Amino acid sequence: MKISIDISLVIQIVGFLVLIWAMNRVMYKPIRGILAERKTKIQGMEVAISGADAEVDKKEKEYADGIRQARIRGQKEKESLMEAAMAEEKALIEKINTAAQAELKVVKTRITEEMNAVKAALEAEIDAFANAIEQKILGRVA
Repeated sequence: MKISIDISLVIQIVGFLVLIWAMNRVMYKPIRGILAERKTKIQGMEVAISGADAEVDKKEKEYADGIRQARIRGQKEKESLMEAAMAEEKALIEKINTAAQAELKVVKTRITEEMNAVKAALEAEIDAFANAIEQKILGRVA
């Protein structure tokens, strides 16, 4: 059995080459184009995702800084308000204390005056009381 190259082999080779050329034009090139386009889109999306991640990180940092700054400002304002309230409380207590001291002085003066008036009245009546006691004890009228 001898293998010889005849025309049918050449026709099959030509047919095969035409089929490869047709498949390449109709199928392989469009698929490669679609795959290249898809790869480009994916790379673009990856770049966009990286940019979005960086933007999110930046916004989170800005948000955290804003919160920290707000807390610091709030703490300072709270301390300022506390100091003002303490100063106002101190002034109010001082005012009340001064008023109480003045009123106490007035009350002491009034008590002293009343005591002196009662003492003077009792001293004026001391002779009358002494005579009344003497009459009761001795039983006679002087």
